[in-house]
Amino acid sequence: MKNHNCIKSLMLHIKTCLILLLFIISFSCKDNTSKEELPNPEIKASKLKYAKGFMFEDYSNYKVLTIKNPWPEAKKTYKYLIASKEQLAVMTYPSDAYDGVITNTIEKLVVTSTTHIPALELLGVEQTLVGFPGVDYISSEKTRKRIDDGLVRELGKNEGINTEVLLELNPDVVIGFGVDGVNKTFETIKKSGISVIYNGDWVESSALAKAEWIKFFGVLFNKEKEADSIFNTIESDYLEAKKIAANAKKQPTVLSGAMHRDVWYLPNGSSPEAQFLKDANVNYLWSDTSGNGSLALSFEVVLEKAQHADIWLSPSYYSSYKQLEEVSELYTNFDAFNNKSIYSFVNTTGATGGVLYYELGTARPDLVLKDLIKICHPDLLEHYTPHFFKPLN
Repeated sequence: MKNHNCIKSLMLHIKTCLILLLFIISFSCKDNTSKEELPNPEIKASKLKYAKGFMFEDYSNYKVLTIKNPWPEAKKTYKYLIASKEQLAVMTYPSDAYDGVITNTIEKLVVTSTTHIPALELLGVEQTLVGFPGVDYISSEKTRKRIDDGLVRELGKNEGINTEVLLELNPDVVIGFGVDGVNKTFETIKKSGISVIYNGDWVESSALAKAEWIKFFGVLFNKEKEADSIFNTIESDYLEAKKIAANAKKQPTVLSGAMHRDVWYLPNGSSPEAQFLKDANVNYLWSDTSGNGSLALSFEVVLEKAQHADIWLSPSYYSSYKQLEEVSELYTNFDAFNNKSIYSFVNTTGATGGVLYYELGTARPDLVLKDLIKICHPDLLEHYTPHFFKPLN
């Protein structure tokens, strides 16, 4: 009887343990299920109106920046993870998932194109710039002062950046640009642990699309709202200028470009440059063409079509009528040459010779358009002074 009671008691104890174990397992399973069913972090995708070459996604505690078209006909897209140092310390992700990992508190930056300088200044983060290849090309007075004060180091040339100086600066990130994706210098920089992000603003097919790349810098510096506001103002000013140009009573005929080794290069009709002329409401004589890159024509073809053009814009890098005539007397056959109706941006330079248009023109297409309207329709924008374009010397 005693043994029977002991066995009964033991069985009861085992049963109780099994019930308790099942309860623990059940609770544990419910807890795990609950974690799996937690909603994903809210994703805020980029809202871009014109730019096609990049996008970004905000996952609340980190962001992913994707460069879709860093150079013409690029086969690869590049992804970059952006988060705080604290978040990166606890995050886990496949090592090959991203082409670079960047902290969202950038303190030191290197950029490689003058078109990047205005975005930094507009967002108020120019103090992060510590190095640039070819500082003499920078025209901005604000950044030139930082260069003169020794706060921005010279890095040589884009084709062969001085990696020794760059690695000494140890920037948080390098903003580069590529023509075909082959750049040994950038590969060396990446191997040292410094992220290189390709900026493809120059590949975009319209002026407003290029200008919208300020949002790219807004993502890097946690200034998305500021970047949106700045771009919206530029876009609004551009569209307003376009409306004003539409009221012009006459469309002057326009020639562009110049010869190089007996070939005349000028914008095709689907280029951003031609779009400026269309929005300025002028008759660009090659507006009906299309394609990639510039048109390459013979002198005879250009003369036949544009000899009597009212205005000649951007005659390559020539800065005076004397230069044009010395290079080739053929230029004197055009009415625009003889009527002194040639305009160029090459004479608007910074203290060390950098051409302002190549720096600020991409970021401020509204100013470029207003310049063209003022030149081609002098009665419009009465009190406006051109920012880039001047009559040829």
